[in-house]
Amino acid sequence: MKNKKLSALLLSFALALSLTACGGDTADTDAPAEDRDEQANEDAAAKDNAPAEAAAEESWAVYWYLCGSDLESGGGFATGDLSELMEAELPENVNVVIETGGSSVWQNDFVDTEKLQRWVYSSEGLNLVDEQPSASMGDAQTLADFLSFAKENYPAEKTAVVFWNHGGGSVSGASFDELYGNDSLTLDEMYAAFSDVWEPSGDSQPLELVGFDTCLMATVDVAYTFSDLAHYLVGSEETEPANGWYYSHWVKELAENPSMDGEALGKIICDTYYEGCKAAGTQDNTTLSLTDLTQIQPLLDAYESFGKEALAAACEDPGFFSQFARVAAQSENYGGNTKEQGYTNMVDLGHMARISADILPSAQDVLDALDQCVRYRVGGAYRTEATWLSCYYSYNGDVNDFNGYAGLGAGTAFKYFYSYELTGELDESGMEYIADMDFDSLGEIKSLPDMGWDNMPLDVDDEGVSFLTLGPEAADVLSGIGFALYLVDEESDQTMLLGIDNDMDADWENGVFSDNFRSVWGAIDGHLAYMELSFDGDDYNLYSVPVLLNGEEYNLQVAYDFTTQEWSILGAWQGIDENGMADKEMRLLKAGDEITTLWYIASATGDDDFEPYTAETFTVTDETAFGEISLPDGSYSMLYEMRDAFGNYVYSDQAVFDCADGEITTSVY
Repeated sequence: MKNKKLSALLLSFALALSLTACGGDTADTDAPAEDRDEQANEDAAAKDNAPAEAAAEESWAVYWYLCGSDLESGGGFATGDLSELMEAELPENVNVVIETGGSSVWQNDFVDTEKLQRWVYSSEGLNLVDEQPSASMGDAQTLADFLSFAKENYPAEKTAVVFWNHGGGSVSGASFDELYGNDSLTLDEMYAAFSDVWEPSGDSQPLELVGFDTCLMATVDVAYTFSDLAHYLVGSEETEPANGWYYSHWVKELAENPSMDGEALGKIICDTYYEGCKAAGTQDNTTLSLTDLTQIQPLLDAYESFGKEALAAACEDPGFFSQFARVAAQSENYGGNTKEQGYTNMVDLGHMARISADILPSAQDVLDALDQCVRYRVGGAYRTEATWLSCYYSYNGDVNDFNGYAGLGAGTAFKYFYSYELTGELDESGMEYIADMDFDSLGEIKSLPDMGWDNMPLDVDDEGVSFLTLGPEAADVLSGIGFALYLVDEESDQTMLLGIDNDMDADWENGVFSDNFRSVWGAIDGHLAYMELSFDGDDYNLYSVPVLLNGEEYNLQVAYDFTTQEWSILGAWQGIDENGMADKEMRLLKAGDEITTLWYIASATGDDDFEPYTAETFTVTDETAFGEISLPDGSYSMLYEMRDAFGNYVYSDQAVFDCADGEITTSVY
């Protein structure tokens, strides 16, 4: 397993830094004084001349933008990766140039939280070479200044730029600075910084590789952003666990073979990352891919045609928005995208295209183009649908989030598609766009608030199965349907929400939906738990289970495998914050941890909102597991949860059932 604490090796370098700060070299104490002075003068002259010299053949420089954030202040993970880096011995033609900042505390004795510091790790070890006043690492100018400094002073034949931090996908970007309100670099800020230092060229990209040791940044929009700046992109569609990239391994291989190109290096980064995840036990939910940005244009063209075909279908019949929303709901998505965890609005582009190929023929071109530009990938057992680049889809119907996306990233058609979907209208440029498609007006969109389906009555058949009848219009309105399960305690006038699932039979043609409930529910070591479906796949389902883990709020990531018919706990993470920053630490449970299950409680007869309720507390053991248990005796209710493509929810009337000695009696209101 990777050591994420400050190693003895790193400490030895820290001690050496007291002698080498600001670029000074440690003296050879065995040489005569006059020889040491002469050598020092020669070294100083060589350093003064170094920026002006041409980059050596087969030389590499890695510019590492190390924004520590709470990952460092809370867990020392940046320090751990610095320690890993220094396990690799570098030749003279490989340099790693590092900028540190963005964290309120560094878990070592040499990084100064009050400054931006620039370091070089080389054949001579780690040296502090420059300091700047504190500034936000989420600001484009801070990034541009670092890149300019690194390029001017440490040029190389091949250059890679690596971001280390949290990531938030196409909208929020990466490098959230803890010292400046979690300010982050958006894609347009990144492009502005890079293009200020290098001349963009679609034919001769100046950089060999751009990599994101962050969450959620393997997106078509990121690929588009860097398509005229770098040959290759390495990033993850899904959140990354805190162990992150395996620096001691991939840098070591680069050091041993600096003649490699960006494709070879990208493959090594992917393989060693997965190796590190396996060692840490975090591999099941991982993704990492290598994209050839010189081959990205056919994908951008196919993505635009795909969006244009979707927009045309919506202009012909606005009910298509709901149909496409059901496609997106079935597609693999990343970072949670539930009310419990928050929304990244990132979905796998290829999986969405594959599911929609029967209604949008251009989807096949997207799949073909992905095959051409994605050169390599690694992924876990519960990310088998990944095609390794994600795209934006508005799962939550948040107009403000969409507006943040509209000025960024790839394509035009899908931006008009979402604008029409979420607002019911298009601006002047949008109307001109659809006019070129031979449409001159927009149809009215049906949404849940217009349908009068709130508190829709349920029926029960002769076998005690509840069902909801909405009619054929449901296919034009609903993006999905599930059920919410409640435990009802009439004596105390309390209702406790146990979660959301979709174990239902759906007749979309006639708009009839019935429950397939088996009177069992999820539990941790037999303790009934709240659970919310986050992905409904053919081979597995993923659920989010909110808990207190040693007193802190977490969401357990739980998988159900249809092939093995087994449940597994993948880890615990803290979701998406209000800045769009995804928690990077997928924390594994360990014996001795304390878990408190969380339900949500409200009065049974009032109209108050549901509030978190701490249900049961217990200690994790080596045998702790998630599974299904029969519902305890008591009174329960089930409401059908209807949702549309615009983030609206309504609920049916309730079906009530009593559990007693394994027997269930159902009635409806």
